[in-house]
Amino acid sequence: MFTGLSAFPLTPIHRDRVDEAAFAGLVGRLAGAGVDSITALGSTGSYAYLTRDERARVVRLAVEHAGEVPVLAGIGALRTSHVLEFAEDAQRAGASGVLLAPVSYQELTPDDVYGLYEDVTRALSVPLVVYDNPRTTHFSFTDDLYRDVARLPGVASLKIPGVPADPAEAARRVARLRELLPQGVTVGVSGDAFGATGLNAGCDAWYSVVGGTLPAPALEIVRAARSGAAERAEELSARLGPLWDLFARHGSLRVTAAIAEHLGLVRGPSLPLPLRGLGPQDRDRVARVVNELGLE
Repeated sequence: MFTGLSAFPLTPIHRDRVDEAAFAGLVGRLAGAGVDSITALGSTGSYAYLTRDERARVVRLAVEHAGEVPVLAGIGALRTSHVLEFAEDAQRAGASGVLLAPVSYQELTPDDVYGLYEDVTRALSVPLVVYDNPRTTHFSFTDDLYRDVARLPGVASLKIPGVPADPAEAARRVARLRELLPQGVTVGVSGDAFGATGLNAGCDAWYSVVGGTLPAPALEIVRAARSGAAERAEELSARLGPLWDLFARHGSLRVTAAIAEHLGLVRGPSLPLPLRGLGPQDRDRVARVVNELGLE
């Protein structure tokens, strides 16, 4: 469950309501493609913008439409008590694991973050993925904090925010993490442009934004890397370079929403206000890239 491709689908919001039919369709599409796990309510799933009832409903829908594919659920929130509520809701809905980033308004200290994971793992009956996403949380884990949090009971995987672009440096980075983490805790790369490099460097999983909307090309990269075809994995990733450029320029969420809308997978606009998505010119550029690359 904490290896291979974990696909992060959008939670489409249309007219200020979760578009449940569209979300169910996205999840069914991922299950049909054969992803290794589905992570609902990640950053791509706009978890921070949803109410408790909306989150609980989204996890139930994900579990219902995922078939045999395990579902992970994001549970991040500003207050520990709310995180615990979301964790309980996710477990009741049938999630096989949870994903937790240290979300905050005030700046967090390492002690704050360790205490968060300590409190949450104490209450869990399913495994937890530690989500290091400094771009949105504005908190960066140190290696010592990785080590300490990973030793807590129930921690199953670490989602890191990318690897060095140089393959040798990437391999050294992953090897360093292996030295720190307990046996059995997997390392998953995020930042889609780093997916192939991270997998080739020894990461166990790719926690993927693009995989949540375009599972086929993401699965190609994962299968190539896991079969030892490192050059092929990098070639497949390089082919998606125009998409990675769009992610870097506009952010993966806005681009992913534009892709899903262009392909008719969700109704637009599909982001929660105040997020307004891309303007007409940028949406046209996204559509051109999708069409030129033959993505569907």
